[in-house]
Amino acid sequence: MKILGRLWILLLPAFLAACISSQPYPEGVPIAQPMSVTQVRPPQVGQQWVYNVRNVFNQELVDVVTETVIAVGSQVRIARTSLRTGVLPEEIQEPWGFILQDPHWSPPQRFLQTTPLWPEQLVGGWSGFYRSRYQVLDYPNNDYYWGLNIDAIEWQRVSVPAGDFNVLLYRNEMPFFTSNDFSRVANTRYEDVWLSPEIGRWVIRRSFGRYLWGGMRWNNALWEDYLQWELVSWK
Repeated sequence: MKILGRLWILLLPAFLAACISSQPYPEGVPIAQPMSVTQVRPPQVGQQWVYNVRNVFNQELVDVVTETVIAVGSQVRIARTSLRTGVLPEEIQEPWGFILQDPHWSPPQRFLQTTPLWPEQLVGGWSGFYRSRYQVLDYPNNDYYWGLNIDAIEWQRVSVPAGDFNVLLYRNEMPFFTSNDFSRVANTRYEDVWLSPEIGRWVIRRSFGRYLWGGMRWNNALWEDYLQWELVSWK
């Protein structure tokens, strides 16, 4: 039994990888780069997006989140509510398209220097790297390193419950950022985002993180939530 137990521990990372690869990855149809310069829809009070949030490991619907623009000015504030837990922390952009308070990850982050939410040029092949520091919401006495790679992949046409959209697929990578949890000695996060300039937001967002405790190697790294957001409705 001990041998079987050790074998299971050794095989578990490969088993998890197989589970992940077996989950459907959003399949968009590549399209040509728009001829005219594409602009992201500017924010207005009352704009709203509703998302189904699924666990990528098993495709379980874990939540339905509604996001609504409630203030526009030097800051853009987006109120968020969860069908499962109620009121969520706000998202704050300063200005539009640059994140100041990001509630997407756990725990929510507030940046000392804002970073872009999407590629600064909506062109396939564009890339950028940004450094900042963040604080954990409600704990302003400490701040932590944050680095962000943004790579614009290509324009696609995708289908989600809310309809069909022309989107720019881009990839975010946050390599070796510092966690507020000092027991975590290495951290990295990844996400693929399908941005629709038409609606001013993403229609799909698929993200996960991995981290190590002392003495661990990356083939045994622990997982943060692996979630996919899909747009249900918007206005």
